[in-house]
Amino acid sequence: MSQPDQPPFTKPMSPQELLDACLLKDRHPLKRRWQAARKKAGGVDERLLQALQASVAQVEKRRAVWPKIDYPDLPVSDQREAIQKALADNQVLVVAGETGSGKTTQLPKICLEMGLGAQGLIGHTQPRRLAARSVAQRLAEELQVPLGQQVGYQVRFQDQQTDTTLVKLMTDGILLAETQKDPFLNRYQVIIIDEAHERSLNIDFLLGYLKRLLPKRPDLKLVITSATIDVERFSQHFSNCPIIEVSGRTYPVETLYRPLLSEDPDTEDLTQQEGILEALEEIQTLERQKGWLHGPRDVLVFLPGEREIREVAHLIRRQQGSGRFRDTEVLPLYARLPASEQQRVFQTHSGRRVVLTTNVAETSLTVPGIRYVIDPGTARISRYSYRAGVQRLPIEPVSQASANQRAGRCGRIAEGLCIRLYSEEDFVSRPEFTEPEIRRTNLAAVILQMLSLRLGAVEDFPFVEPPDSRFIKDGFRLLFELGAVNAKNQLTGLGRKLARLPVDPRLARMLLEADQRSCLQEMLVITSALNLQDPRERPADHQQAADQAHAQWKDPDSDFLALVNLWNFYEEKRQEVSGNQLRKDCKKLFLSYMRMREWRDTHRQLKLLAKELGLKENTEPASYAALHQALLSGLLSNMGMLQENKEYLGARNRKFFIHPGSKAGKKTPKWIMAAELVETTRLFARMIAKIDPRWAEPLAEHLVKCSHSDPHWEKKAARVAALEKVTLFGLPLVTGRKVDFGKIQPVEARELFIRSALVEGQYQTRAPFMAHNQALLNAVQTLEDKARKKDILVDDQVLYDFYDSRIPEDINKGASFESWRKQAEQEQPNLLFLTREALLARTADEVTAEAYPDTLRWEGVEWQLSYHFAPGEADDGVSITVPVAMLGQLPEGRLEWLVPGLLEEKCLALMRGLPKAVRKNFVPLPDYVRAALEALVPDDLPLGKALGLFLYKITGNRIDEALWQQVDLPDHLRMNFKVVDAQGKPLGQGRDLAALQKRFARQMEAGTQALDAGDLQVTGRTDWDFADLPERLEQVQAGVKLQAFPALVDEGQSVGVTLVDSQEKARMATEKGLVRLARLSLPQKEKYLQSQLPGLKNLQLLYAKIGSRQQLVDDLLDTALREALFQGKDAPWPRTAADFSAWLKNHEADWVPKATEKVQQVEAALKAQVPLAAQLKGKMNLALALTFKDAQRQLARLFYPGFIWDSGHWLQHYPRYLKALELRLEKAARDRLRDQRNADEVEAWWQAWEARYQQLLPKGEVSRELMDFRWLLEEYRVSLYAQQLGTSESISAKRLKTYWSQLVTD
Repeated sequence: MSQPDQPPFTKPMSPQELLDACLLKDRHPLKRRWQAARKKAGGVDERLLQALQASVAQVEKRRAVWPKIDYPDLPVSDQREAIQKALADNQVLVVAGETGSGKTTQLPKICLEMGLGAQGLIGHTQPRRLAARSVAQRLAEELQVPLGQQVGYQVRFQDQQTDTTLVKLMTDGILLAETQKDPFLNRYQVIIIDEAHERSLNIDFLLGYLKRLLPKRPDLKLVITSATIDVERFSQHFSNCPIIEVSGRTYPVETLYRPLLSEDPDTEDLTQQEGILEALEEIQTLERQKGWLHGPRDVLVFLPGEREIREVAHLIRRQQGSGRFRDTEVLPLYARLPASEQQRVFQTHSGRRVVLTTNVAETSLTVPGIRYVIDPGTARISRYSYRAGVQRLPIEPVSQASANQRAGRCGRIAEGLCIRLYSEEDFVSRPEFTEPEIRRTNLAAVILQMLSLRLGAVEDFPFVEPPDSRFIKDGFRLLFELGAVNAKNQLTGLGRKLARLPVDPRLARMLLEADQRSCLQEMLVITSALNLQDPRERPADHQQAADQAHAQWKDPDSDFLALVNLWNFYEEKRQEVSGNQLRKDCKKLFLSYMRMREWRDTHRQLKLLAKELGLKENTEPASYAALHQALLSGLLSNMGMLQENKEYLGARNRKFFIHPGSKAGKKTPKWIMAAELVETTRLFARMIAKIDPRWAEPLAEHLVKCSHSDPHWEKKAARVAALEKVTLFGLPLVTGRKVDFGKIQPVEARELFIRSALVEGQYQTRAPFMAHNQALLNAVQTLEDKARKKDILVDDQVLYDFYDSRIPEDINKGASFESWRKQAEQEQPNLLFLTREALLARTADEVTAEAYPDTLRWEGVEWQLSYHFAPGEADDGVSITVPVAMLGQLPEGRLEWLVPGLLEEKCLALMRGLPKAVRKNFVPLPDYVRAALEALVPDDLPLGKALGLFLYKITGNRIDEALWQQVDLPDHLRMNFKVVDAQGKPLGQGRDLAALQKRFARQMEAGTQALDAGDLQVTGRTDWDFADLPERLEQVQAGVKLQAFPALVDEGQSVGVTLVDSQEKARMATEKGLVRLARLSLPQKEKYLQSQLPGLKNLQLLYAKIGSRQQLVDDLLDTALREALFQGKDAPWPRTAADFSAWLKNHEADWVPKATEKVQQVEAALKAQVPLAAQLKGKMNLALALTFKDAQRQLARLFYPGFIWDSGHWLQHYPRYLKALELRLEKAARDRLRDQRNADEVEAWWQAWEARYQQLLPKGEVSRELMDFRWLLEEYRVSLYAQQLGTSESISAKRLKTYWSQLVTD
């Protein structure tokens, strides 16, 4: 047939006739102009008439190119008249038919035959670009017209049509995009929505849009085509419009059910792979039975995904190696397969072919030669999780409709066989139809379109099946995340810009942000790539080679930059080589040439769109930060923070892993963003990049949640600060950032300012009120610290109220406070001054200077005391400040008495800490304590000892001194020692004085030496040619008078002067120093005594087992000279050179006689010692082992290098001590038990003495009395073992105890 029966435009027409005959796209604007012109007196003007005539002429021009219409022998051709009549009588028509019925190619021709298409286009939509191009090509061929003329097509970034195009093939997305500029679709006279049964998101949105549009466009015809799947739903959607069903030409298909799960307990269940192998075996068997050995014999196997296809292909090929499935070719078929590989399924072949495919072959592709179908009944269905906010690809059972579509693939060319690997009951129980995409995908793009087109509330839009309200809410949530809508779900200015870009809203957001951050050039490359399938191919049999080829473009931190690197490489290659060579290079590098070209086309069109929107490309390369910040603007909910085991925590507590294919994920960055999160076997992040989480905060100001903790006063900044934590979808972008709390919570900040800065005194200011108030507070707080009661100072609320009533409400920081204060004090200078009366909650009469002194005076030294009432803290109670140099001079015993105000409490605590058996003798305790305090005066005698002596005196009940040491006193009843350096800087503190002295031993010595002005301390002197030795040096440090004591020290062959921290240390050292200096000053006598002293040679032989000759001589001469020089106990020692010279002159004559005397004493002692030592080293009676051991200890303690000096005048008693030992050894065997008891008793005393000696020696506090006690133990041995020898003085266990008690308490 030719053009429609329509009279030509030959005679003048009225304006109304012209309007009726013009192009539909012109009718509405021209009609408005005509109506406006009619209201004017002049009527229709010439220009309007010309516009009407031009539009009608365009219609005539279109009619002039009307093609000749012929119909092939197809089922739809038989229904041509019925379709035309239904379409003429109705605005909407549903045409249902299976694949092969011809509805796709013949319906546009039927519309042309009806004359439709002259005043507007016949729009024909397809779900896929490939289908739109191929159908346009087929239709042009049938109409015998060039493609792009009467039949044109438009897909994304490709447009082939002219003004005389009658039929326009396009994707449904293109028609949807046209609604932006042409909301009434005035360019169209007919719209055919093909493959409506697929129920894609675009199709459902278009059907809803057209439902609203048709009443406003009565001249628009709508044809909906569908497979015979749920067609009644479409009819009902359009007010029960007519349905015309067109049957396809198919052959019978037999369906067999072979479930993998067996109901027989004795039969094992099969895996999917085993089921497919058995089905292939069964096909071979049935083929022979049915005689289908000629003609098409190919098998189509449906599988969920690429991995399953690779596994089954590998399994079949392995079986072929063992002789099964001969003459069988195995081919994979899936969307990501390179085009050359996909084309193999359409090539002729011999033998059988097994095609392993995804659900792409259900309706989108028709695979030729298929006679058998194996259907495991599952597929990966894209399903959006609104809870997790991710697109999932779970493997699910397919619907009955999908299963029937699969079965229909084998009934196209001959009788077919479909084997389903599940039971018939399973099939019947499945849903009848696949859930439409609108009910399982994110709706952000649809909602954005609807808002842009002002289509009203999403809930009110006439969808074929309304989406779940939760999905609508989630779509708005994503748009709010992108800034496209506000909190009221209203479109924002940014949202309007996003709607103008025909890409995913996320990608559109990236492009707009890239413009702001000067990285649009790179972003156009990335977003155009993300719109397409990845051009990098990775064939199953060349995966390693593909990975190596692609490695040159990878970026260690960003998969997105890998796309930019690939783009730059391709563009350079494209400029350098021919198109044919470029194609070869792509194949060599495992790149899809067609996808690379499509990438370039997409990039070009996006670039043009960006230019139209006024976006500017950068001329300099973008920085990593700028580019990824722009990317992040669209991927805020796709951020992730590394947890454990390479798992990431994402938005809203999602947990995911980096996809194994990511090159940037090898180093597992701490923070990443991902282009998408897809759930397969687990939730994977694809296309990732390393990011700094701080980038997200400025991009997500409308999304982040800020929480503030630990509001506190900052003394230096003079403001109230808080720690801010910024989270985005639960991810911590910023933690612990300090912010001005006054800007966030001004009321709370003001309260904190008053309490911390003013009440607690943490505000630094030169204002007079602060110093005045703080001094008053300190004075009252000191009263509380002394009284150990918090009831004297008014509570903080009184102080707060004082300031609160005076300071304005808008003051919460130092700067504003100072500005206000300076003005206010001009009128009221004492506005902020406190009074002492206002601070006192009660009088504190008990706190007196006598009870709680600020200093402690002892032996001319005044020590500073301080008080703190803070139980549990280090300085609770009374503290004494001690310069480190004087740490060894503290009166330890006196300090146990603390201060009078705490003495009664401490005494009571000591008494209460005694065992009950002891404590009961002093009831009531408070009475005894008060009596003791009235009688006792604080002294250097330990408090417990003094208390015990008093109680013994008045009651006769003795308290073991060891019991006082076992009482566990609270810290505030033990003196705290604050150690400071010379400048008063704290070094440490504690209550254990001995531990502090050990800790600071080096500093103590250095501090003592520092008292020398520089001319006192000397070394290496052999004569008194140095300064006079004062008795002590004094200096005030840290408020304490520091004392040091000069000491003349023995350096071996010389003497020196040093300073020590105690008088006793100085005495002990100087005694040896004076002896050394005297020997150096008497060289002639020294020489004589060294060589001519009578008896020395014999003495040397007796001493040989103890030490060297020189040790003997030095010890002998030192001791003799000491006795010669220090003859009077109270005689003063020389402290000047002159005194020393006179002193030496007076006593030097006594040296030789004293030396001779000492030789005799030592000889007597050694002669008695030698046989005893030999006896003790000889054959030992085992029964007397303990006795011998004790005897050996006694000899070792009597004889050692230096014993002559140490024994002093006690040396004369050595023969008696040794005789007593000899007698003991003779009698020991008679009563071993008694001997051992005596030995144990003496040894216990020795251990006590030695412990005391070692404790006092470092302090220089070893007294003559303590040394004499050591010799009393030898006298006690004589009284125990050889009483007949007599003792130098009366001695007993009782007397020893008395002596010892005096020693440890003095």
